[in-house]
Amino acid sequence: MPLPMTPKSCSLTSRSVFLALTLLLPASQALAGKHPRPEPVSYRNNPQAMAAANAMADHLKLRRAWVRGVIGKARRLQAVVNAVTPGQASAARDWSLYRSRVVEPTRIQAGVQFWQRNADTLARAERETGVSASAIVGILGVETIYGKHMGGYRTIDALSTLAFDFPLAHPKATQRAAYFLQELEEFLRLCNTQGLDPLTVRGSYAGALGMAQFMPSSWRQYAVDYDGDGRIDLFGSSADAIGSVANYLAAFHWKPGMATHYAVQVDPQKLDLPALLLNDIVPSLSPAALLDKGVAVEASGTHHPGLLALIELPNGSAPTHYVAGTDNFYTVTRYNWSSFYAMAVIELAEAVAQEAKKHPW
Repeated sequence: MPLPMTPKSCSLTSRSVFLALTLLLPASQALAGKHPRPEPVSYRNNPQAMAAANAMADHLKLRRAWVRGVIGKARRLQAVVNAVTPGQASAARDWSLYRSRVVEPTRIQAGVQFWQRNADTLARAERETGVSASAIVGILGVETIYGKHMGGYRTIDALSTLAFDFPLAHPKATQRAAYFLQELEEFLRLCNTQGLDPLTVRGSYAGALGMAQFMPSSWRQYAVDYDGDGRIDLFGSSADAIGSVANYLAAFHWKPGMATHYAVQVDPQKLDLPALLLNDIVPSLSPAALLDKGVAVEASGTHHPGLLALIELPNGSAPTHYVAGTDNFYTVTRYNWSSFYAMAVIELAEAVAQEAKKHPW
């Protein structure tokens, strides 16, 4: 850190300044001729960031000095840049490997304990929103292991880095930077309305917050005060997290009582993958249409009251696994656009429920 330029320090010779600075270093660094690792670059002197701060302040009707001060104290995090930079090479997608990291004993046991502690609240959320308790338990388990791992990045750093230094190597860099700029503004709004200190709030590298890992805009739109204490707390209130996840899934058209997926059998001779995967994970085919293209849905799904999507779950070098996803499967992907994610949520919830049967409450 630079020394303050007092009259006394200004009068030192260059050699004296060097010696004075050296005395501030650990002995091992001084002897090795090394300098301390430089502090991350802040956005205080970044014209783009300061112009954005002015615009945000005006839009949110907040003091410019406060917004500029907060963003000015944000630091560019190279780890965040690295996390969103496209890799040079990607390994084959492997559902079995992904599943093994999520549907595992520690998370399952934590899920049983969470369900036991919050059984009444989960039942209330299911009754009031129609969203199954298992879907809520699955999402909170995959996201943060029920609040155990909510992220260690300062949110102001993560969102500022992604707004002002999103890697240009990304094919959608402009759109993504604009998205995170909006989330940065939403974060400042959130801190102002919730009385949070924007310099201490921590979350994921992408700015997701709390047990439910809501982005700031999702917090404003979908988070609810489910414990009735007059404030929304997704960091410390399990009830608020449960109610907010239920509210989110209900807003994205969760259908009470509908299965999330059905098992299928594939006929390699008739299989028409290009047509089956044309609309990705969006339900667009009837059970009869699936059968016509080489995919037979299990008996319980042949009369499904809606459309289905063929969900492709590659297993690296092993054979690909397929299921038929319903509208509820698609709703889970509104939380995270990934068939792996949705299937992990569903199978974690199933594993928790099975384990819970061994320890009834």
